[in-house]
Amino acid sequence: MRRAGRVVAEMHERTRAALRPGVTTGELDRIARDVLERRGASSNFLGYGNPPFPGVICASPNDVIVHGIPGDRVLEDGDIVSIDCGAIVEGWHADAAYTAPVGDADPEALRLIEVTEAALAAGLAQLVPGRQMGDLGHAIASVAESAGFSIVRDYVGHGIGRAMHERPDVPNYGQPGTGLTFAEGNTFAVEPMVNMGGPEADLLDDDWTVATADGRWSAHAEHTVVVTADGPEILTRP
Repeated sequence: MRRAGRVVAEMHERTRAALRPGVTTGELDRIARDVLERRGASSNFLGYGNPPFPGVICASPNDVIVHGIPGDRVLEDGDIVSIDCGAIVEGWHADAAYTAPVGDADPEALRLIEVTEAALAAGLAQLVPGRQMGDLGHAIASVAESAGFSIVRDYVGHGIGRAMHERPDVPNYGQPGTGLTFAEGNTFAVEPMVNMGGPEADLLDDDWTVATADGRWSAHAEHTVVVTADGPEILTRP
């Protein structure tokens, strides 16, 4: 999983470096495909689900929460976009996402990204042996909601290992002292999705793209992490 995580981290670095007004989400997908090919990894996104997902990344701009399909969409100055990447190396999976501005985004959009990253960090800090799933979700939601934003509840993180999506679900909300107790060796993909407006989400007609119900913008941040005696080890950090 560490090797798969390093591939995902490179996909993040390469796509982030290419973000600029005028680039298409399909061009970002091709950059990520090149990383997979050069590193001898395969995609856990491509062909996943029904209908089969057509890209190796999810590219989700502005009001798209997750699962945006890469293609001809041209990113414009002031947009924000979530780039979600995955990789498989020798049967082991990794999965991570970031949200970044395109050109000069407005201060509230930048604050949304900053709060989403802080919420993820707060959740990851709970990934120590003996803490519980409710502690993680509560930490994430507390950061996002105290900043005046909302947490998407219809979509959550997940276990990860020999498959991209394994049990258990990893909610971005919860009650402290409840749920699964973490143990050394547990691996999770933790991924808060934070909205400027309400938490409601709509699945669009392509059966993949998930957008905010109110049209306000959303940010997404994710890492694949293993629980160790010394604290969380982030496998997908660039």
